[in-house]
Amino acid sequence: METFSTQKFIVNPGGKINGTLRVPGDKSISHRAIMLGALAKGITQINGFLDAEDTNATLDAFKEMGVPIEETTSGELIIHGVGLHGLQAPSAPLYLGNSGTAIRLLTGIMAGQTFSVEIGGDESLSRRPMRRITEPLNAMGAHVLASDNDNPPLIILDKQRLQGIDYTLPIPSAQIKSCLLLAGLYANGTTCVTEPVPTRDHTERMLHSFGYPIKREGRRVCLQGGGKLQGISIDVPADISSAAFFIVATIITKGGDLLLNHVGINPTRTGVINILRQMGANITLHNQRNIGGEQIADIHVRSSSLHGIKIPQDQVPLAIDEFPIIFIAAACAKGETVLTGAEELRVKESDRIQVMADGLRAIGIDAKPTTDGMVVRGGKIRGGVVNSCGDHRVAMAFTMAALCAKEAITIEDCTNVSTSFPNFVNLAQETGIDIKLVNQL
Repeated sequence: METFSTQKFIVNPGGKINGTLRVPGDKSISHRAIMLGALAKGITQINGFLDAEDTNATLDAFKEMGVPIEETTSGELIIHGVGLHGLQAPSAPLYLGNSGTAIRLLTGIMAGQTFSVEIGGDESLSRRPMRRITEPLNAMGAHVLASDNDNPPLIILDKQRLQGIDYTLPIPSAQIKSCLLLAGLYANGTTCVTEPVPTRDHTERMLHSFGYPIKREGRRVCLQGGGKLQGISIDVPADISSAAFFIVATIITKGGDLLLNHVGINPTRTGVINILRQMGANITLHNQRNIGGEQIADIHVRSSSLHGIKIPQDQVPLAIDEFPIIFIAAACAKGETVLTGAEELRVKESDRIQVMADGLRAIGIDAKPTTDGMVVRGGKIRGGVVNSCGDHRVAMAFTMAALCAKEAITIEDCTNVSTSFPNFVNLAQETGIDIKLVNQL
């Protein structure tokens, strides 16, 4: 049987984005639903779970620790929770693929177990910084070991019960915050985390939905160890990070008009909408509702003329995963767009500042990377070859750039798109994008 080592996209210019679309389920919520459902007592039912490599890695990890999980014919997941202290030692190291969310949150849970475990992932994940979680976890009494460069794989040794910690995050990070709160479930006393600026709060909302007492005051969140989680039903909304690619595609396409259904609009995730609106985008929200503690809406987008802006720093953590596609919007805008305060982009699946700047220049756009951001001057996209460096969001962003290019754009190293958006190519074709997937040996 033939196996393919890499994939590339070839995207022709033109195309018209129209119609109605629902993108796959929210990745952040899907990860957390599996984790908390496994640690709860009773049954948790999950509808809309993102069936992708990243989230399935989390699913498989909990199956390996003895959690019974079944999938119905309708795609619903049913988790038979084992409680906070019911996990079993896995027979081998846990492999989490490309997922930074999974490894950081799971390490917090593993820090409170009575068995030792090793957690690792693919080559990209093995370059992600982990000191940001190992230091505070070890301060709580855990014993977490990383490689010499403080990268995965991580070894979490069994330890006496953790002690609560009062910790101020040195950088805005929902992953660090969530890691410590999940460890705090197993700690004596109170665990508090204070953020420099608000970050996504899916963990806090979901803990509350599972019946776990949590206290929020401004940028400070606290919980007491020793409580219980009770199984619930969860409806996972469509992922705004995935929707963002089609939002920008519609905006930059002449005559674009698209309705995106059932999208999560958690206020800690809507930075991309706020930024694009400031640039002149025509985006409206309809049928707003609250389901399971998460805000959801249908998003209507129309073709718009964009202008460059200085991106407000308070919006940066609210759009940290969407900057690859925001840079494409900036490339199609009049004038200059300036991003600062986004150092975190350099330690994602790739160095997204450098990789996006290199790609934009390869297709004729003036892009200047800085230590903590980028300056993009809008212009004419000419087409060319871009290396996504294995970063799924970079690959999808440059797919949309081809809509207003003069010539085709070839995007190399796209295999990891399946980590977050497994049916991306099919949905792109359905909305009017001329994209071809090429498998390479």
